[in-house]
Amino acid sequence: MDAGMKYPTPTLRVLPLRERPLYRVQRDVGACNLVELLAAVVGGPRQIEIAHSLLAHFGDLDGLVQASVEELTTVSGLGSVGATRLKAALELGRRALLAAPEDRLVVRSPADVAQLLMAEMSHLEQEHFQVLYLNTRNRLLGSETVYVGSLNTSHIRVCEVFREAIRRNCAAIIVAHNHPSSECSPSPEDLEVTRQLVAAGNLLNIELLDHLIVGRQRFVSLRERGLGFTV
Repeated sequence: MDAGMKYPTPTLRVLPLRERPLYRVQRDVGACNLVELLAAVVGGPRQIEIAHSLLAHFGDLDGLVQASVEELTTVSGLGSVGATRLKAALELGRRALLAAPEDRLVVRSPADVAQLLMAEMSHLEQEHFQVLYLNTRNRLLGSETVYVGSLNTSHIRVCEVFREAIRRNCAAIIVAHNHPSSECSPSPEDLEVTRQLVAAGNLLNIELLDHLIVGRQRFVSLRERGLGFTV
């Protein structure tokens, strides 16, 4: 390297204090733009440059949510620790949406559920079976993973799927599982599990609204396709 060559001065160093991301977050986090928020999470002397690079690479917040830690570390200057912190912050935001009663998601379509789950489930290396709990107005009350591993009718116990829904006095549930292969076509086992859950829900007066299969960047709604919902 040329002895006279110098790295460019980090933007953070030349900004007045009142314009630096951490100061902006402390003063009024709601007024911060996405670059400022990302920079505050990433930290370090080149936080602003890294924030701009993240958005240039992944496009928008949705792209960041769906990126894995490994994919985030491909951005120059962002190591595994910074990428892990960023993923944690994004996950906190997702969970906060579920936790705030007045802001709970109202499920109006399969796409609403897919948007919530794809970032979490599309990169999983094993199948995860999730149950989402809804009230009478289709507001999301919460969710949990009840099974990990290949979806098989011999492994799925209906009582486990509905246990928390009964405790919460839910009006309906939605179930979803991922296909690590990213192939979203439903299998015969997927359809049989759906039929069993529909039948149990009818007896318990807790409607199964849908069964989603999630892949990378895509999903399939069995309800929309009319698969498994005739008992």
